[in-house]
Amino acid sequence: MPNFICTTCGTQFAESASPPDGCAICLDERQYVGWSGQQWTTLHELRRGHVNRIDHEGPGLTGIGTEPKFAIGQRALHVAAERPLLWDCVTLVDDAGIEAVRALGGVEAIAISHPHYYSSLVEWSRALGGVPVWLHADDRRWIMRPDPCIELWDGETKPLGAGLTLLRLGGHFAGGTVLHWEGGAGGRGALLSGDIVQVVQDRRWVSFMYSYPNLVPLDAGTVRRMMDALAPFRFDDVYGAWWRTNVRGDGEAAVRRSAERYLRAIGAA
Repeated sequence: MPNFICTTCGTQFAESASPPDGCAICLDERQYVGWSGQQWTTLHELRRGHVNRIDHEGPGLTGIGTEPKFAIGQRALHVAAERPLLWDCVTLVDDAGIEAVRALGGVEAIAISHPHYYSSLVEWSRALGGVPVWLHADDRRWIMRPDPCIELWDGETKPLGAGLTLLRLGGHFAGGTVLHWEGGAGGRGALLSGDIVQVVQDRRWVSFMYSYPNLVPLDAGTVRRMMDALAPFRFDDVYGAWWRTNVRGDGEAAVRRSAERYLRAIGAA
């Protein structure tokens, strides 16, 4: 039986003879059902018209993104740490993507920022040798394809070794996670933020939202708590969820001043 994939968010579901009645992730108020209604595809169909682009994104970071754009359109990042990691996921799993990751030294694990990027996490794990996939336990209800490869973690931080630490910031989702790489940016530190901390079009700034497509902001208390969680960690670069949406240099200050601007904008400064 196939594993159907929602074409709006790119999430792969457990095996079923027919498509699910709906995508719970898209029916949630943070996302949306496509304007043409709920539609489904499979990896087999996706491979017919899409390929994965592999491109340098920063020091020690290689991006993997699907072309033409599919679903949300995020790109994953291979982190060339001493214990290499795949950060976030894309739905398409193809030979080019897998061979590229292997050529970069493979990975010891996968970690994903939030449910909108769970995509084909099980397929990626299996293709890369059955590596564990780290998801925060607060978001367990959004796992649409359960599998033994999934490792749930609790609490506020999860050290992965080699200077890699998962941080639960919450915000966009209860378990919203970012990755701090101590050795990133040439040793000055890098924050891989997905869209938990969203790098915006003016790449000197970031922002914070409960729902991006529906433009629902976060409350002041949540943004302050996110900043408190980041405070102990040093980083010079911030890598967002899409190609070239990165703050290169002065990242800590950019996040701090962005939070201050956000709080002023909602009248909470």
